[in-house]
Amino acid sequence: MNDIRTVCVYCGSGPGTNPHFIASANALGKILAENKIRLVYGGGSIGMMGAVATSVLDHGGTVTGIIPDFLTARENALTRVQEMIVTPDMHERKRLMFERSDAFVALPGGIGTLEELVEQLTWQQLGRHTKPVLLANIDGFWEPLLALLAHMRATQFIRPSLSIDILKAERVEDILPRLRAAASRAPEGTQELAPEVARRL
Repeated sequence: MNDIRTVCVYCGSGPGTNPHFIASANALGKILAENKIRLVYGGGSIGMMGAVATSVLDHGGTVTGIIPDFLTARENALTRVQEMIVTPDMHERKRLMFERSDAFVALPGGIGTLEELVEQLTWQQLGRHTKPVLLANIDGFWEPLLALLAHMRATQFIRPSLSIDILKAERVEDILPRLRAAASRAPEGTQELAPEVARRL
């Protein structure tokens, strides 16, 4: 069985318009801390990013923030975290977030959140890793994306031979059990990108 020891959370640097979004980030942070699962995230102290990281810390958990140098001021890098890694660019940030995480969760967010999520789905689709990827579909936030993916399947741009295994949870309480169940099904040794692939990213 593949354990979930670290979870990467992708989410917005803003709070969004729905108070349930921030509430879900707070709740997820508490759950991660109580289960002794380290949070890996984008390093900011504002919006959804700040909420999930602060909640982990407030409940006694551990956090790794990974932020590119040019965003440290714009996104107010969170100084309370146990580990803060400042990278020279976005590519290095995303590579380290992948390497340090056993699973990925996408809370509501914007284009950056979407881009990071889709990259993980692409690598998974191409057989580069089997780490679980989950959409936290808070108040149906990700329904337009799920509809687009269904449309891609219907028009055969996502072919059966290149299916994607995307998990979904409407409730924060369901996130960790679904990640653990998916991780337990993954063959040992299939979670990591091949070293020669990782070096090229």
